[in-house]
Amino acid sequence: MKNNIKLLVLLFSFGFFMSCDDELNDLQPFVEGNPETFFTSVSAFQNGVDGAYRQLWNYYSSPGSGLQGIPDILSDNVIIAQTGRRSNQDYYNYRYVAGTGGAIDLYWSEAYEAVNVANLVIAQIDNLGDGAEKDNILGQALAIRAWAHFDLVRVYGKIPTQSADANASLGVVYIKVEDGDTEDPFAEPSRETVASNYAEIIGDLERASQLIGEDNGQGKLNADGVYGLLSRVYLYNGEYQKVIDAANEVSVPVATAEDLEGVYTDANEAGIVVKLAINTSSESGGNNVGVLYSQSNATSTISEYVFDFDFFNSIDEDDLRKNIIAFDGVNAGNTYNAISKFLGETGQVNGRVDVKVIRAAEVLLNKAEAQYELGQDALSTLNELRDLRYVAYDGGEAGQDLEDAIQFERRVELAFEGHRFFDLKRRAEPVMRSTSGDLFDGSGTSPDFPTLDADNFRFQLPIPIAEINANQNIVQNPGY
Repeated sequence: MKNNIKLLVLLFSFGFFMSCDDELNDLQPFVEGNPETFFTSVSAFQNGVDGAYRQLWNYYSSPGSGLQGIPDILSDNVIIAQTGRRSNQDYYNYRYVAGTGGAIDLYWSEAYEAVNVANLVIAQIDNLGDGAEKDNILGQALAIRAWAHFDLVRVYGKIPTQSADANASLGVVYIKVEDGDTEDPFAEPSRETVASNYAEIIGDLERASQLIGEDNGQGKLNADGVYGLLSRVYLYNGEYQKVIDAANEVSVPVATAEDLEGVYTDANEAGIVVKLAINTSSESGGNNVGVLYSQSNATSTISEYVFDFDFFNSIDEDDLRKNIIAFDGVNAGNTYNAISKFLGETGQVNGRVDVKVIRAAEVLLNKAEAQYELGQDALSTLNELRDLRYVAYDGGEAGQDLEDAIQFERRVELAFEGHRFFDLKRRAEPVMRSTSGDLFDGSGTSPDFPTLDADNFRFQLPIPIAEINANQNIVQNPGY
């Protein structure tokens, strides 16, 4: 796409990822715009792939509008704290428009930059000799391309299970090159259908699953990660047996309750299937993902968003997660049910932690939901998680009660990790916030917009106005 979805943008932004002098020297021809001479070794190709991870990190971890947090702010999981900075309140109050900027522009630009870097790697892959190293590089690039497009279409388009017209509705442009192809940076393509997008995403991920290695190191995709992504994408696409099959390929065990606190402070990696690590960025500061929820020091917490009152009180006292994901946050003489998942690494309160994109618990819940949809034994799968999360629980649900239990465990387990808005969207359910206030006891200021109907156009974010202006073939989403 002219100007915004454009290959040449990446020829410069990619270079900022590197830190070692030797790598920078190796990178120089690529920075100057000649990928044919840059991609000549396995290490150079991996540098290229690492640049694509960096673009994913940029839009997941942004302290102002990261994909790890905005979907919860848009949902019923949180309420805005009146003593905070009121950041992202346009999203919280559903006042976003095409020119809002912030998350709307960030997701579009950074995801397509990740796509473009992945495509540069794919286009030159035959510079490597056949073998496991070539396959692994190609597998990572294909998976990243699919991952970024998946994020784009779930943000800006409908989800296949959302409505009867979803598959035929407008998705995004799927930018795809194959070995030896070149991309026209001045092309002005039109948006494709949601069905077409999901077919391409699944095709890339399935191909990647047969190529990618078992262990590519911290913050990088591997076979478990690709199958974890597939379990999510299949769920969004309503392919329930494939959800189960993909989930069964993930070998990472679910973290115990005892491990969870360390998971969120980066003290351990228990149950993590896909993450974007702090060292994905070479910057000394970088993005502090937790700042989206709060800013803290040793004596106080300035909460931006805190638990929705009804949500907080729905979590049972026998739930071992409750005291791990929540704490009493005090600011300006007020006490809040504050969010502790992203306070920082062990001993820190700077909000700087890795982004946990997929955890084994999500994969298990994907499987349980798919089994329920197919009339299989979803209860046993759900209990695998509950056995690790509760001192005691009743269980034994069937029918609608079982479906409700699966969705409740999903809401609690994945709270504040960027899932809730998409889960409501794909299930065609409304946002229904508590009408209580923001303080710990339900007093304080209640939300201005407690409800977003399931068919509201704002479940699809607007296409950035800069893209509309740059490409005459891009159609804006209805309602904007």
